[in-house]
Amino acid sequence: MKVVTIIQARMSSTRLPGKIMLPILGKPLLLRMIERVQKAQFIGKLVVATSYNSDDDEIEKLCAENNLACFRGNLTDLLDRHYQTGKKFSADAVVKIPSDCPLIDPYVIDKVIEHYIKNDDLDFVSNLHPATYPDGNDVEIMSFASLECAWKDATKEYEREHTTPFIWEHDDAFKIGNVAWETGLDYSSTHRWTIDYPEDYEFIRKIYEELYPTNKKFSINDILSLLNRKPEIAEINSQYLGRYWYENHLDELTHIDEYKSKLNNDKQKTD
Repeated sequence: MKVVTIIQARMSSTRLPGKIMLPILGKPLLLRMIERVQKAQFIGKLVVATSYNSDDDEIEKLCAENNLACFRGNLTDLLDRHYQTGKKFSADAVVKIPSDCPLIDPYVIDKVIEHYIKNDDLDFVSNLHPATYPDGNDVEIMSFASLECAWKDATKEYEREHTTPFIWEHDDAFKIGNVAWETGLDYSSTHRWTIDYPEDYEFIRKIYEELYPTNKKFSINDILSLLNRKPEIAEINSQYLGRYWYENHLDELTHIDEYKSKLNNDKQKTD
């Protein structure tokens, strides 16, 4: 089985433009993230998938300078970009990882991919339905055949923009698997380790400065231990906890009951 792991990346983030090029210990955030992804064992071929937008010339240049495969496609139709990348690199299975997860744990990546490999009856596996890991450990893997089916049949804007909803919303047509955090805990809405805002960048930068110099492969547990010792770091971006793109499509999506429940619980706490 040929696995192709795709890191989707662009410069034109609406909330924090150029976030993937922000410096983390002397290197762009994107390279720091790729360094972590490459520590996973089962990622197969790693490809950075960016857009044809001229702003993203910088990403292609960075990839060339660091001997990384790069594919350029549609800016807003991420489903097409993932499909065309998978097709270009002859993928049997495609792994989707967003570029805004620079603290992603290689162990989590391997756990999701391995679950897919060991269960050959599954078309799609993620750790997001329901999500339990700290936000920023997002991993999805799907058969290329499933991705191609979605590419052909998905028509809704959010299905094209977010790549995989057509698959996990149609569990009558696709066999879906999920990997939960083995601790039994759910930190998906209480621990934000992704980057969308300046405060997220400050949080991530602090984590790297504290952990990376002595442990380049720091894990989820290492981050949690640090936050227990220094809770002030967790406070840096705490105002943005527990929000995802789902909330803009609550009336359309049918397989996000867990997320809706979390939203209701949060609302009750603030009422």
